[in-house]
Amino acid sequence: MLKFPAISIRNTIFVRLVFTYLIVILPIILLGAYLYNWSYKNASQDISRATVKQLTYYLEGLNREIVWMELQQFDILEDSELNRLAATWGMMDNAERRSSLNYLLHRLTSFQNNSPYIKDIYVHIRTINKTVSAVNAIYDFDSERFDYFRSNAGGNENRLMNWNNTLHLSASKQSGKKGEEPLFLVEIELDTERLRDSLQQINIYPDSGSFLFSDMTGFTLISQKETNPIIKDDVKAANASNGNTFLLNMNGKKYHFNKANSEKLGLTVATYLPEETVKRPLSIFYRWAWVFAITSFFAVVIFSYSSYKIIHKPLLSLVQSFKRMEGGALNIRIEHEKKDEFGYLYTRFNHMLTKLQSLIDQDFKQKMMMQKAELKQLQSQINPHFLYNSFFILNSLAKTGDIDRIELFTNMLGEYFRFITRNGEDHVLLSEETRHSQMYTEIQKLRFSRRIRVQFDDLPKEMEQIKVPRLIIQPIIENAYEHSLEKMIEEGLLRVSFEMDYAEARIIVEDNGDSISDSEIEALRGRLDPTDESYEMTGVINIHRRLVLTYGEGSGLFLSRSELNGLKVVIRIKLQEEIWDV
Repeated sequence: MLKFPAISIRNTIFVRLVFTYLIVILPIILLGAYLYNWSYKNASQDISRATVKQLTYYLEGLNREIVWMELQQFDILEDSELNRLAATWGMMDNAERRSSLNYLLHRLTSFQNNSPYIKDIYVHIRTINKTVSAVNAIYDFDSERFDYFRSNAGGNENRLMNWNNTLHLSASKQSGKKGEEPLFLVEIELDTERLRDSLQQINIYPDSGSFLFSDMTGFTLISQKETNPIIKDDVKAANASNGNTFLLNMNGKKYHFNKANSEKLGLTVATYLPEETVKRPLSIFYRWAWVFAITSFFAVVIFSYSSYKIIHKPLLSLVQSFKRMEGGALNIRIEHEKKDEFGYLYTRFNHMLTKLQSLIDQDFKQKMMMQKAELKQLQSQINPHFLYNSFFILNSLAKTGDIDRIELFTNMLGEYFRFITRNGEDHVLLSEETRHSQMYTEIQKLRFSRRIRVQFDDLPKEMEQIKVPRLIIQPIIENAYEHSLEKMIEEGLLRVSFEMDYAEARIIVEDNGDSISDSEIEALRGRLDPTDESYEMTGVINIHRRLVLTYGEGSGLFLSRSELNGLKVVIRIKLQEEIWDV
């Protein structure tokens, strides 16, 4: 990927050279594109005109066939033998009935064989409760078909009717009495497969397809059975527009769409042709245009390469080195073999990095020494506060005269202070810190066993070996007792739980005290801000500062409202390799 040292790309020499070359070559490319589009447009118009003429001729031929069927249908409707059969059935003997029915069946069969578009012809005779079919012979009266077609029989608006997505012609013979149903009805069913074959003959190109449909009746016939329904819906939607030629985007591909309408039949026939089929004769021109464009592109690249290599690439290397230095990388010496102007610049740049690294090392060491001294100072602030509270509890127990509890308390207190006064380690395992904090809650139970309930979860195995600063959990628990739980009239609840994921470990201390408001919680959050030095160093701030100093940003204490309705303190420890005990 090409990169440029200039602030604006248009100011670079490389881009100016490319732009100059394009000014020369672009008119030639545009002329080729214009000729290609002009040829494509003419080819598309010629195909559309020929297709529309073919579709119109197809509908005219289909209309002539339908007119012939209607004439034959009318002839059957007026057949004297059929009328006699419908009117005098009850007065005929069996021989006459059989003879009349055979005559009618023979005539229907002859009618069917004279047209390839007729699938079957039905005569539904209501008066004799029979239906005669050219294909299925004689069977019981089909009342469903009779009822469907009699409402439209003899109508002029819809010559063709849709029944189960097949086209039908229907005509009925009235009895002559007002309000009485027809004596019989003649129904002609068109052959859908023959119509589909005729549509396939319209498809000149292999990838094209045809539709025959009627908006009035809902009939739809597709030349290919496997045609995507999405294409069918798009074609029918386009039919609502004016004009006979469209360019449609269907299912991610472009198609040329042509249609013709027949008001006499109430039908529309449409064809679609993929755009690439129209462009196929122009493919050779298209390929040579691309060859010319690609050749021009490589000419620009070759023409500009020497300038880029001699000037832009060395300058880009220097700019990138400056950007990496701004990001904190100081081990980025630039090697340059040529003794030119860039060689002098690279030498001075490397000398500047060496000097800057020396100054930063001095400053960093001083800062680390100050942080370590501050950490020692923060740890030393905790012991006097807890010692005071411990003697206060011991004094309370002594006043009650409960020797057993005093003995138990002093034993636990000894273990507690043994942990605090242990020298040589600023950090301990989280399992030891948790055991120490649990010992503190046991000490408090001796005092508040009837008023305060403690739920101290077990420390997960995977968190036991994490190294943490001493006394980060117990002061939080102590604050919960001192500022919330001791003041409650009802039973208090202290809960300590643990969570861990791939990025951090969390120790959660929360209580059900309701003495702290949301505004006070927000004020406590503000006091934890590391940029604010105006507050006195308290136990909570002490712990937060130690965690941030030890584990970096993202660690520390995070305060919020607990689900128990009190204060919730989350101790977050960002996990790093060095905090595990290996």
